[in-house]
Amino acid sequence: MFEQFKDFIKEKKLIRKSDKILLTVSGGIDSIVMLDLFIRAGYHCGIAHCNFGLRGDESDGDEDFVRQQAYERGIKFHCKRFSTEEYAEENKISIQMAARKLRYDWFEKVRLSHSFHYIATAHNQDDVIETFFINMIRGSGIRGLTGIKYKSGHIIRPLLFSPRSQIEEYANMNELTFREDSSNASEKYTRNKIRHKILPLFESINPNFRNSLIDTIHKLSDTEDIYNFEVNKRKGEMVEESGDTVTINLEHLRDIPHRRTYLYEFLSEFQFSPRQIKDIDEALTAGSGKQFFSSTSRLVKDRSKLLITPIENEEYRKYYIEDGTDYIFEPVYLEFNVINRSSTFQIPHDHRIACLDYDLLTFPLLIRKWQSGDYFHPLGMKHRKKLSDFLVDQKLSIVDKENLWLILNNEDIIWVINRRIDERYKITDKTRKILRIKAVR
Repeated sequence: MFEQFKDFIKEKKLIRKSDKILLTVSGGIDSIVMLDLFIRAGYHCGIAHCNFGLRGDESDGDEDFVRQQAYERGIKFHCKRFSTEEYAEENKISIQMAARKLRYDWFEKVRLSHSFHYIATAHNQDDVIETFFINMIRGSGIRGLTGIKYKSGHIIRPLLFSPRSQIEEYANMNELTFREDSSNASEKYTRNKIRHKILPLFESINPNFRNSLIDTIHKLSDTEDIYNFEVNKRKGEMVEESGDTVTINLEHLRDIPHRRTYLYEFLSEFQFSPRQIKDIDEALTAGSGKQFFSSTSRLVKDRSKLLITPIENEEYRKYYIEDGTDYIFEPVYLEFNVINRSSTFQIPHDHRIACLDYDLLTFPLLIRKWQSGDYFHPLGMKHRKKLSDFLVDQKLSIVDKENLWLILNNEDIIWVINRRIDERYKITDKTRKILRIKAVR
């Protein structure tokens, strides 16, 4: 296996002998074998270990074990503990997705800060097969069926030549110690169901099944290259980018065979699901104006084109206005003037202009979107009113509500921009200075 390891690195041109490699070592058999192979081959390495805190004492035991492995080999040890469950809950993603995001982001930070050339992971042929089935079950396109790439940017996977059985044989022959992850036996995870149930069933039908499937995956990878060439050619003819807006020409799209497949490739990067893409395809012959939303993008069906624009999560974005500010452009274009009160001053009757008692304000003022539970004292009322009820009274459309911004003084809403100021901050006979705010657009 050692010679195969060296040959694979050379054949695929993964790294040079002078490169500095960050090895991702969990403590399991795959990563320990990878560590041993790199050390035997004489590469300059460091070790990165993630403690996701998901298995209590067992996770801490893995960390201690890998730290000892690094110490015994005289290798620099990098370790990071994550609050994985909390991160998954905050970002509304699965534990597995959270762990993947956390570890790869951290690996890249370590790589950059410690001048490593590449990050090595211990994926093997069995991982390729299991991933093939996972993606097939999820309904992947051809890209998901072409296996795990042996090199992606700064990430290399130098064990992809080897089945897990060969890794186990190498570990036994070289008397390597490693940690067993108890979660690998749990069949609540899809990957483990495939590993322990589906693959043995296929092997009972064809003992050479794994080798046959690896050959098929390699052929699919070649097919993907041809497929991508054609897709990119069509994309160049039909898709245009201008700033944040992507436009797809419908006149060309409607006429091509297998248009839903092309549409899938054009739209998948914008996080539209296969079901949504089916609905979009069916809407191509309908009237204009229909909208579709993914987690990141909005698609509008126009008469002759599809328009795709990013969705900004503005609900929790905040902007501040410092004293002395003349104007701001984000999130709305506002002009500010401080005016001394005079007997000739008249409050303009323009919903785009707010005149507030300057001396009642504490800077910085805050601009944010309206939220459920907001209330204020609309001009002309002595009692507070829920903002949601005020907006109903104003007969605002959904789009108008989505685009509504507020200015606050501490916790008080002082202006529902372009709608109404707060009664408590209006100009009175006692007002000496006025803050005049104009919404330009």
